[in-house]
Amino acid sequence: MTLNISLSPHIHTSRTTQRDMWRVVLAMMPALAVAIWEFGVPALTVTVVCLAAALISEWVITRYMLGRQPSLLDGSAVITGMLLAFNLPSTLPWWMAVIGAVVAIGIGKMSFGGLGRNIWNPALVGRVFLLISFPAAMTTWPTAQNLFPGWHRAADVVTSASSAADASTGATMLQTLKFTPDAFGHAPDYLGMMVGNMNGSLGEVGWFAILIGVVYLIIRRVITWHIPVSVIGSALIFSWVFGGNPLLDLFAGGLMLGACFMATDYVTSPMTPKGQLIYGVMIGFITIIIRRFGAYPEGVSFAILLANSVVPLINRYCRPAVFGERERRIMLKTQNAAK
Repeated sequence: MTLNISLSPHIHTSRTTQRDMWRVVLAMMPALAVAIWEFGVPALTVTVVCLAAALISEWVITRYMLGRQPSLLDGSAVITGMLLAFNLPSTLPWWMAVIGAVVAIGIGKMSFGGLGRNIWNPALVGRVFLLISFPAAMTTWPTAQNLFPGWHRAADVVTSASSAADASTGATMLQTLKFTPDAFGHAPDYLGMMVGNMNGSLGEVGWFAILIGVVYLIIRRVITWHIPVSVIGSALIFSWVFGGNPLLDLFAGGLMLGACFMATDYVTSPMTPKGQLIYGVMIGFITIIIRRFGAYPEGVSFAILLANSVVPLINRYCRPAVFGERERRIMLKTQNAAK
């Protein structure tokens, strides 16, 4: 029998890092199902390749470069692989997906020492590396299939693309609106966009499925509402301030995916509710600035990485008060006044 001695407080709970990680994986399953339904076998292929490359990369680096026992069952590498796949088009060549996963794990995570030590979200490091290295492949978006016959697809409004996922490609709605502001001749099909009837990466088309996942995470207390609500709310406000269409900014890109599954990463997000609200508003603001005034039509990935960089400063500014510190200061003031 092992006797463990530790300082108080002693908190008994069934929650573990591994259990929370697998709950995040479970929460992403509805979005993955929508992606496979919309894009077919290519979406499943990209996801499997990213998962395999992420797991193998972490095992090799941990075992042979860091000299530690690999721990793939904690779920962190699975989350990185899935999030990377969610940020890729289903037509991306498999070897590019492998490169992205190796960069995400090797540079974005393991170069800092592994889980709990990385500065930036690993999946976004891999995604941005691929975007800079292979811009043509990373901006070629397959046309999603039609979920229900007779629905007027949102993507067709701006791209005139057909509904055959394996036969045609087209720009995302954000790309088209970036360079052709008057592309919409009538009100966009918001309902179709919510259920996935538009072009985009695997994780962009499952808006409603992502919402189901984040509600599950909040109910299970894996995450809190502060980051998703502050990211989405601030993005909607700044979109309106800068003359955009808030609903289009919400539905037509990766805002929901970034706010719910990437900005909420434990390691790279602030610890306190106040810090999380500041962090979320920063992401929403930078996202809209890039979309309105930058060269890229999408800005969520860059916004999250930039906000990750200032998390240590946010934690320093928003750190909670030390227990008993307020009483100590009052006592010192009383003593000084008595003198």
